[in-house]
Amino acid sequence: MSWALFAKEALRKGETVLIKPRGHSMTGKVNDGDHVTVEPCDPDTLQVGDIVLVRVHGNDYLHLIKAIDKGRFQIGNNRGGINGWVGPNGIYGKATKIEAP
Repeated sequence: MSWALFAKEALRKGETVLIKPRGHSMTGKVNDGDHVTVEPCDPDTLQVGDIVLVRVHGNDYLHLIKAIDKGRFQIGNNRGGINGWVGPNGIYGKATKIEAP
């Protein structure tokens, strides 16, 4: 079961969630264990640089939008890695607040 399952289900219902992501791929933007508020979002309002909860190639990430092209979003981390492209249905929510614990 995905670490983000509860968050994705709540976001689909229009609820705001608080998650504590683990890992170092987003260091500098989201640090290991930070408290991150994620809210449902309208894909039409997303911009390059936004941090989103997203599913890419069967994996869930809290990563950056690196590029937008014809309604698709290129997803990557804060260390130069690229996960791939997703459509708007792959994005569950946008990070709106990041706090150290």
